[in-house]
Amino acid sequence: MPERPTEHGAGGPVPCRVVVCRDCCCGSPKVTGDHAAQTARLRAQVPVRISDCLDVCDQANVIVVQPSTAGRAAGARPVWLGLVNDPEATEDIVTWVRAGGPGVAPRPDILDLYAFTPPRRRAEP
Repeated sequence: MPERPTEHGAGGPVPCRVVVCRDCCCGSPKVTGDHAAQTARLRAQVPVRISDCLDVCDQANVIVVQPSTAGRAAGARPVWLGLVNDPEATEDIVTWVRAGGPGVAPRPDILDLYAFTPPRRRAEP
């Protein structure tokens, strides 16, 4: 199992990170689940950034797994996961990210059920 990269200063390797959507739909009472516990669990294990809105409300709760420096070097792109509403899915994400995430560790088959391709954002006229 690859060693989990650590946070380094400028010029050092960047670890795999997650972005958690928490706005109008994701993280709200409209969607079942303990959103605070999910965010806390992720933060206890991996670097987390909270986004106001990722604009894919039909997939709430959305978590984006961003590749590490090594993952990007291997050609990996961010992986979008939607409908992540149960603790077991959160644990599967934590396990994958700690193993290296996109481009470094194979995505667990169970996470294929959550993976989706976000629509492209249209440029404002």
